Amino acid sequence: METVLVILVVIGLVLVVVAGSSLRIVRQYERGLVFRFGRVAGLPREPGLSLIVPGVDHMHKVNMQVVTLPVPAQDGITRDNVTVRVDAVVYFRVIDPVQAIVGVENYRFAMLQVAQSSLRRTIGESNLDDLLSHRERLNEGLELMIDSPAVGWGIHIDRVEIKDVALPETMKRAMSRQAEAERERRGRVIAAEGELQASEKLSQAAATMADTPAALQLRLLETVVEVAAEKNSTLVLPFPVELLRFLDERAKRDAAERATNLGADGVLPSQQRAG
Repeated sequence: METVLVILVVIGLVLVVVAGSSLRIVRQYERGLVFRFGRVAGLPREPGLSLIVPGVDHMHKVNMQVVTLPVPAQDGITRDNVTVRVDAVVYFRVIDPVQAIVGVENYRFAMLQVAQSSLRRTIGESNLDDLLSHRERLNEGLELMIDSPAVGWGIHIDRVEIKDVALPETMKRAMSRQAEAERERRGRVIAAEGELQASEKLSQAAATMADTPAALQLRLLETVVEVAAEKNSTLVLPFPVELLRFLDERAKRDAAERATNLGADGVLPSQQRAG
């Protein structure tokens, strides 16, 4: 009896060891790829508890999460001959575990190399203004270049972002001077446009006042009120130009009347006194 009991215990221990070595746990964000004698056996195992044949099967777990792959800064010369240093980041995930493991030796390293070469190509085909102002379009083009080989590896590119564009110090100073000159030009143009609009409005106001002399008097009274509101001890009262013109015209009209009367009588005032 004791021998049988020992044999049963040994068999139970062996079964426990075999069962433990044949059980695999696949987590929710993973897929289990089973190799049987070096060949892929069936479809990838879904999350949960999975059984394999000990000594025959080998399970390789593939992460299905989105991977954040930073691309080291790449030095390059743009199409307009400016030396820049650009870095980026690639977001991708595995959609076909079989192709990601069988189709390429190390898909992370392969993605990094493709991203670096594509980034250098993008730098060489772009202008500096595009790198600084049109990053969305460059991101889309870079994503297409990386996605082309990645499809064959069972990888989907979620998005690609250019993080930073480092410029030489001389180029930064030149751009600063350019921006300052541009802002000064805009300020001068705005000031000139303001002067033009003000002159047009003043011309319209002058035409209106010329047609309506009373408007000038009202404007004069408003000016007096504005000056008086400042609590000044001295009040400056402008003398209307129209009054000077009126007195000048009146003097000319009196002179003309006197000349007309003299011509009608035919006698000078001095001759009348002498007679």
